[in-house]
Amino acid sequence: MTPRWTEHAIWWHLYPLGFAGAPVRDWDGTSLAGEHKLLKVVEWLDYAVELGASGIALGPIFASEGHGYESVDHFHIDSRLGADSDFETLVDEAHSRGMKIMLDGVFSHVGQKFPKFQEALAGDADARSWFHLDGEGKHRSFEGHDELVALNHSSTAVQQYVVDVMSHWLGLGADGWRLDAAYAVPLRFWASVLPRVREKHPDAYFLGEVIHGDYSQIVTGSSLDSVTQYELWKATWSAITEKNFFELSHALGRHNDWLETFVPATFVGNHDVNRIASTITDERHLAHALVVLFTIGGMPMIYYGDEQGFHGVKEERVGGDDDVRPEFPMNREGLAADGWPIFHLHQELIGLRRRHSWLHSARTETVDLTNTALFYRAFSGEERIHVVLNLGDDAVDYRLSGEVLAGEASVKGGRTVVPAHGWVVIG
Repeated sequence: MTPRWTEHAIWWHLYPLGFAGAPVRDWDGTSLAGEHKLLKVVEWLDYAVELGASGIALGPIFASEGHGYESVDHFHIDSRLGADSDFETLVDEAHSRGMKIMLDGVFSHVGQKFPKFQEALAGDADARSWFHLDGEGKHRSFEGHDELVALNHSSTAVQQYVVDVMSHWLGLGADGWRLDAAYAVPLRFWASVLPRVREKHPDAYFLGEVIHGDYSQIVTGSSLDSVTQYELWKATWSAITEKNFFELSHALGRHNDWLETFVPATFVGNHDVNRIASTITDERHLAHALVVLFTIGGMPMIYYGDEQGFHGVKEERVGGDDDVRPEFPMNREGLAADGWPIFHLHQELIGLRRRHSWLHSARTETVDLTNTALFYRAFSGEERIHVVLNLGDDAVDYRLSGEVLAGEASVKGGRTVVPAHGWVVIG
């Protein structure tokens, strides 16, 4: 059963190597543990609390060869970030503020320097069973990336290894796991591993990174608690940039169907996609994406910097992720003045969601729809709010009355008028 604490979870999602300013591509392998860069996250915990987040979702922090996803030792913190004790400090500081910690588990593949892989190349029969090696010793790679060695998930040794890794860090205070590339791992692997971890850690949460497919079937077949809602992410920015709210309305209907089985992890940005502020180039409409994120069912995740309107575009080249995985400033003075209005909008919408905690599993219903205007209600039992999003150059007028909870509108005589390019949430 999904832990109850997730009903109030809102994550601030970090890519630690970038966030802390650790070297990624030009690293010579020298240990930088003495710089304790992971503790930079501690310095920003109060900021995350002020934002309204209740947890920190960390990208990869374990020993790896480069960008963090070519793991070589899942039992130790990457020496570019610090020492193992720094993680314990981070957990203590987060928990003292009532915040949860979610780790990024890269278990679909490992780096070529992973010890077991080196043993396999040397001819060790037991080690070879961990991987898919042909007669010439060539390994199966992850999605064509030769440096990423695919694990053999039918191996009982690999299954036990993942159980041990997850249990180890949960035992040190982690509260959950985001499972990287969960879509590339057989469902039966997760169905074998996760119940064994839950036996000792029943309050742990498991989120799978899934892009396409039948989300409900994946959750049911894997025993995951949830998956990433990429379909809704795409529909949100696409509907706004293309001025086609029919796409978003359709996606919200499918979102309702998945809520019958699980509560998806919702987002408008992460470490693998263009920044939302670079995607929605009309600044008047950036708020509309955030309104969707915080007024529908789901577990919201905020990618660090999006709350300040950071820009960044992912490119298909070496280092093409750098623009969306930047170093965060050392202190608040390093944040640009023009980023604080979007920060305050996040605060306002998160505050609204906190006051209406039922939104966690709320369904939505489209009331009225055009290409440039979407009027929907979010509801759970007797609870409900109404949301109007307007991308057009003219005001929109609906038969709707109530209290303005956020946004701007004229509510009079049983009608609500939302200005051009505006939005409103009505109670």
